[in-house]
Amino acid sequence: MGRTARGTLTRVPPLNLGNQQPKTPLDAERAWRATAPRAADTVLFFDFDGTLAPVDDDPTAVQPAPRVMAALAALAPVVRRIAIVSARPVDFLRDHLGGLAGIDLYGLYGLEHSHSGGETVTEPAALPWVPTMSELAEQARAELPPGALVEFKRLSVALHWRTAPQLGDLVQEWGRARAERLGLRCQAGRMVLELKPPVDRDKGMVIGEIVRDAGGAWYFGDDVSDIKAFAALRARAATDPDFVGICVAVANPETGHEVADAADLTLDSPAALATFLTQALPHLT
Repeated sequence: MGRTARGTLTRVPPLNLGNQQPKTPLDAERAWRATAPRAADTVLFFDFDGTLAPVDDDPTAVQPAPRVMAALAALAPVVRRIAIVSARPVDFLRDHLGGLAGIDLYGLYGLEHSHSGGETVTEPAALPWVPTMSELAEQARAELPPGALVEFKRLSVALHWRTAPQLGDLVQEWGRARAERLGLRCQAGRMVLELKPPVDRDKGMVIGEIVRDAGGAWYFGDDVSDIKAFAALRARAATDPDFVGICVAVANPETGHEVADAADLTLDSPAALATFLTQALPHLT
């Protein structure tokens, strides 16, 4: 895996995107030093579950790791923007971030967004799918066996099997069959399959749009959907030699090496992320 820094950080090989080779510093200290001159023009992106917050058997019980909120609050005035880009609805993110000011929220892979505490805006093309998703959630609750958890998010339905791993194959088969029948898209995750409307929005698209005129960006994520966000930073760096893009994976055994191998740096856990962000502040001020 390469060398470690401060006991929690590991350098891993960058994502191979042909000619899109990032000019990423070799360790965390150099990465923050490279960011410092352009901190006011840098965006910090974070996934929520598994990144800012530990994954829980009950997805409704998830809370940010200790000290994460304080670290984000301290960094917000220093950088251009902080944005949470998550599979969760915006309302969930707003409630669980405790009203933290100055944070942009992108929910449901970008189907919803809210800027600095403003109103929630929904992608118009997704709205006609709300009844379909509601019916799908009811059908899943009726047909899937006990142990499978059905999470209705208005614009998507997540099928979890974390508390019943033996149901994984059955739940995925059921979900993919329904998705094909209804014309939906599937997003695999950590012991979850999410069914979404066939609308062209994902984390990579969200990040790509935001960083078009940014001087730098960091993305912190833990799941396979975050690889598209990493790729968006690689693509931006390929078009601008002055852009500093850093991809950080929050490691976990459920995604194996797939996410870590796509990142520049890895952290052990959401708790390690809180420490890492706290230690980063002196480099940027």
